[in-house]
Amino acid sequence: MKNIIFVLLFVVLCSGSCKKEHEVIRSFCYWKTDLSFDKEEDSLIKDLNVKHMYVRFFDVDWNPYSKELLPVATINDIRLNESNFDITPSVFITNEVVIQSDRKQLDSLAIQISRRVLQVGNKMNQTKAESIAYKIVYPENYHKKKDFKTLNYDSVKSAELSKLKVNFKEILIDCDWSEKSKENYFYLLQKIKKGFPTSKIAATIRLWQYKYAEKSGIPPVDKGLLMCYNLAKPDDFKIENSIGTSAELEQYITHNQYKLRLDIALPLYSWAVLFRGNAFKGILSDYDQLLNDTIKLKKSSSNKFILQDDVLVGQTYLRNGDEIRIEKISNDELDKMISVIKDKIQIDGQTRITFFSFDKKYINDYGTQEISNYYARF
Repeated sequence: MKNIIFVLLFVVLCSGSCKKEHEVIRSFCYWKTDLSFDKEEDSLIKDLNVKHMYVRFFDVDWNPYSKELLPVATINDIRLNESNFDITPSVFITNEVVIQSDRKQLDSLAIQISRRVLQVGNKMNQTKAESIAYKIVYPENYHKKKDFKTLNYDSVKSAELSKLKVNFKEILIDCDWSEKSKENYFYLLQKIKKGFPTSKIAATIRLWQYKYAEKSGIPPVDKGLLMCYNLAKPDDFKIENSIGTSAELEQYITHNQYKLRLDIALPLYSWAVLFRGNAFKGILSDYDQLLNDTIKLKKSSSNKFILQDDVLVGQTYLRNGDEIRIEKISNDELDKMISVIKDKIQIDGQTRITFFSFDKKYINDYGTQEISNYYARF
C-alpha cells in the first residue's frame, strides 16, 4: 500500500512540475493593402488570444527604366475596431533593389522607409482618434437621452490625437537577400536602424539562409523571423506542394547554432496553382466554389483536378483541360513541422509564433480550436 501511495504522489508531483513553463506570443501576419476589422475579425482575435501582428506597410521595388528604387503598394487604411494588439510594421524589399542600388541610393532608401513608416503610423493614429472621438461625442443611444449636450467633435478628436504617438517597438524588414546582395543589404539594415533609434529591427530569415548561415551571413539586426514555408516555387509542375512539407523543413533546420534570436512563421493558407499544358498560368486564392463543382472539375489525384469546361474564376479565365493543383498544409503535417522546429530551435515565453496569414477564409478553414492547439504545441 505504501508503494502505491508513493507512486501516486510521484505522478501528481511530476505532472505539476512537468507543466510547460511558457506560453508563446500568439501572432499573425497581415499582408493586404487594407486592414479594416469588423466584429467577426475582433471575435477571431479574441478567440485565438492574438497579442501581435506583423502588418505589411509597403513594398520597395526596382524600376528598370529609371534605374531607381520605388516604394509601392502602401497600405491604405488601418482600422482595428475593438481589437488591441501590438503591431510590427513590415516592409518588403525585393532583392533586385539591393543588388542594383548604390550606397547613396541605399542611404536615401533608409530615410524613405523611416518617413513612410511614420506617415502610415500617423494615419493609423488619425483613424484611431476619429473612432474614439466619435464614441465620446455620439455615445450609444445618445439621441434618446434627455438634455444631451453634444461636444465639439473636432476638439475631442484633436485632444485624443494628441495622446497618441507613433512609437513602434519593432520594425520588420523582409528581403530574400542573396550572397551577391548581402553586403549591400546588411549596410541598408544598419542605416535603417539609425532611422528607428528606439525600435528593434527584425529581419526575415529564409530557410536556406538559416541552413547555410556561413554563406548567407547573419543580418545585423536584433532578431530574426524564420519563414518556415514557401519551400519551392509554385510554377514547378512536378512538385506536390510548394508551400512545404515537414520532410523538406527537416532538410533545412539541421542545426541549432544560428547566431540570432528567432521568432517562427508558419503557413496557414491555401491556394490553387493553375497549369495549362504543364505550363504555369497563375495562382487562384478564391477557388472553393469551383472545387465543389463536380461537373466542371474532375479529380485526377489526391490534390489535382482537370477542368472539363471553360470557366471564369474571379478575373481569371480557365480553359477546358487546364490542371489545378490544390496546395494546403494538413493538420498532421503542421504538427510534424512544429516538432521539427522545436527539436532544433529554442522556444520560450518571448518567442512569437506567427501564422501567415490573417484571413477569415483560412482561419475558418482550419478552425480556431485547431489553430490554438498549434500555438499550445510550442
